[in-house]
This record gives sequence, C-alpha cells and structure tokens, in this order.
Amino acid sequence: MTDKADIRTAARNQWWDVWDQFKTHKGALLGASVFLLIIIAVYLGPFVWPYDPQFIDYRSRNLSPSFAHPLGTDQLGRDQLARMLSGGQVSIIVGLSAMALSVVLGTLIGVLAGYFKRLDGPLMRLTDLFLALPLLPLILVASLLFREKLSAAFGPEGGIFILIVSLIGITSWMQTARIVRGDVLALKEREFVLAARSIGTPDRRMITRHVLPNVMSPIMVSATLGIATAIITESALSFLGFGFPPDFPTWGRLLNDSVDRMQIYPERVLWPGLAISLTVLSVNYMGDGLRDALDPRIRGR
Repeated sequence: MTDKADIRTAARNQWWDVWDQFKTHKGALLGASVFLLIIIAVYLGPFVWPYDPQFIDYRSRNLSPSFAHPLGTDQLGRDQLARMLSGGQVSIIVGLSAMALSVVLGTLIGVLAGYFKRLDGPLMRLTDLFLALPLLPLILVASLLFREKLSAAFGPEGGIFILIVSLIGITSWMQTARIVRGDVLALKEREFVLAARSIGTPDRRMITRHVLPNVMSPIMVSATLGIATAIITESALSFLGFGFPPDFPTWGRLLNDSVDRMQIYPERVLWPGLAISLTVLSVNYMGDGLRDALDPRIRGR
C-alpha cells in the first residue's frame, strides 16, 4: 500500500514541477491568460451581448463606435462586436480541429518512421515531398476542386468547415513528424526500451507503453504552435475569398469585407487583425513556456 501511494505522489509531483516551471515563464503565463480570456469572450460573450451577428438593419449602416455598438456597424447595419465574437468561435474551433488532425498525422508518421527502419525511407521522402510543395497554391486549388461537392453533401457551412480543417491538417503535419521521428530514434537505444524488447514485448505494446509517453513533450509543443498556424492559414483563406461564405463570419472574412472601406473605416480592419495577432502571439508564448517546462534539463533550475 505504501509503495502505491509513493508512486502516486511521485507522478503528482512531476506535473507540479512542470507547472512550477511554466509559472516562471512570464510570457507563457501572460499568453495563457490572454488566450483563456479570448476563449471566454468569444464563447460566453454571445450569451451576454444582445445583438445577432446576422441581423441586418439598414437604418444603422456604417455607424461609428458608440455605447450601443462599441465596434460600430458594417455596411449592412450588422453589429461588428457580435460578428467579432461569432467569428472568433469559428476561427478558434478551426484552429483546434486542424491542429488535432495535423498532430495525429505527424505523430503517426513520425513514430512509424522512427521505430520501423523499413518505413523510415519512404515516409521521410513523403515528408520531404510535402515540404517541397507550394502549400498555399495547393490549398487554393483543392478548395476550388472540392468546395462544391462538400457543400452539397454537408451544407455550405459544414462542407467548408470540413474542407478547410482537412486541407490545413493535411498540409501542416510535416514538422511534427520530423520532431517525433528524431525523438523515437533516440528512444529506441535507451536501456528501458532494450530491456522491454529483450523480454519479447510486441511492437504495438512497445509503442503505446514505452515510446509514445516519452515523446509527449514535443507533441504537446507542436500542438500549441499548430493552433497558431491553423488560425493564420484559415484567416488567409477567408481573406482571399476561399474560406467560409460571406454571411458566415470569421476573423479572416471580416478582414476581407473591410478592405474595400479601409480608408474610410480603418477600425474595421484593426479589430479582426488585432484579434488574430493576439491569439497567435499568446499561443506562441504558451508553446515556448510549455517547451521549457517539459524539458527535464531546464526544469528544476
């Protein structure tokens, strides 16, 4: 009984050490706070703010910021703050979903390439091929090819959501795969892996019990940075007109709608651009702090 209690205490203390190291990184703590505030604002704000982001009021077109409309209204009289909150929900869920897809693909390919020598060459050449492709033109072409088919099958919003998440996830897994492969190659020569192999542990159990838990640190760091990459890519697609429909706001779509009137109403470009920048910057700082906290060579200094 005492031994089990000691094991639980040791496991708890290890994560407390990670948290203590993360707290010493002021930028990471600030980034986590800003990102949490953004998530709370975009998901709880619509329950507090009374305006519908799709409601059109021609009598209130192009209003300047006021108490009734803190961010003003657009050319159709829609409240800009309501559209910012609704657009933030879409941008963040696209970032999280695309990040999850890219991390799963990158981890799978990296583990297979690093653990199985016969798969290393083909999978790494596939990774090099994807790295050599011009990703933005490829995404634009794929969006044109599959946009109508997916919209017809899943609806305008659902089809575009599946298309954008799939395109971003499929084209952003390469860095994760390279990092995971390098760590797996090093882990294969560690004593505990050699000991497990010597007693006949099957490959599937070796990967799930001994390899994957020890490469979670780079995977988690890649996941945080992947959110920022996905949000930027989605915003770029929406800004270029290849993202969600015009009546479905995202931060990139709000930028696209505001460019034509940027000289007359510069604040319409400022707010979505500032939201994208703050989100990406906070996630990047979180990734830096998480990397330092999960590195045992730094933790404890």
